[in-house]
Amino acid sequence: MATKAEKSAERRAKAEALRKQEEAQQRRRLIFIIAGAVATAIVIVLIFVSTIDGNKAADTGAASTQVIPAAVPGTTKVAEAKATPVADDSGIDGVLAWDTTGWPGDGKDHAGALEHDHVTGPVTYSVTPPVGGPHDAIWMNAGVYTKPVPTERAVHNLEHGAVWITYDPDLPADQVKQLTAFVGRQTMIEETEQNVTGQANRYVDLSPWASDDLPSKIVISAWGHQLRVDSADDSRLQTFVDTFRDSKTYTPEYGAQVDGVPVQTGGVPASDGSRKANPAGSASE
Repeated sequence: MATKAEKSAERRAKAEALRKQEEAQQRRRLIFIIAGAVATAIVIVLIFVSTIDGNKAADTGAASTQVIPAAVPGTTKVAEAKATPVADDSGIDGVLAWDTTGWPGDGKDHAGALEHDHVTGPVTYSVTPPVGGPHDAIWMNAGVYTKPVPTERAVHNLEHGAVWITYDPDLPADQVKQLTAFVGRQTMIEETEQNVTGQANRYVDLSPWASDDLPSKIVISAWGHQLRVDSADDSRLQTFVDTFRDSKTYTPEYGAQVDGVPVQTGGVPASDGSRKANPAGSASE
């Protein structure tokens, strides 16, 4: 028979064992709680980031892979008839203007006015960068491009109400970043002409010029109008956009879309494109 001391020692041993068992269980519970909290936090962060990225893509048309609009087909070069410079009526200091007689209006050709013909092949423009003139029948999907785009497609966008910001290929990176942010701040314009429900675009193209012959470091153009500036923080850039973009007064084909072109022809902007994706494939020229 166990002595009283032995029984007491046995009870202490069992109590110690139970204590250690309880401590082990508490540690396991604590580990499970911490692991669950961490997992929950990770899921919340992933959902938050995914939501931000999704909203950014929806709001800016941000693309994972940029596609530069296709060069125009054909090899026959077309020379633009030199348009006549005229006095600007926008009231914006420094804006240059060219004759746009008949557009918007009767749609007929007028001597000295910018041409609207659809042509096949590259065009030699009389203004650098162009402010109108003959252009390809297929426009480009508007937005921010980090490489030069075909002028003949960009000019078609001007006809539809876009403004086109071009910059010297050697423009400092911080200035390019500022221009990109400028485009991103512009409001989305609903494109009712499209068959895509809810489609919209900022009606702004941004791209570097292909050579170093721009008349200034940064040039913003609309159909028949142009402003040349040396800095991305020039306040007249916004005034120009507000005046000429998708304008009932200045846009020859007001209400027309500036995307909706199959991406292998019309391109995919690096950012700030259409609200919804444009169709895949190529367009028939």
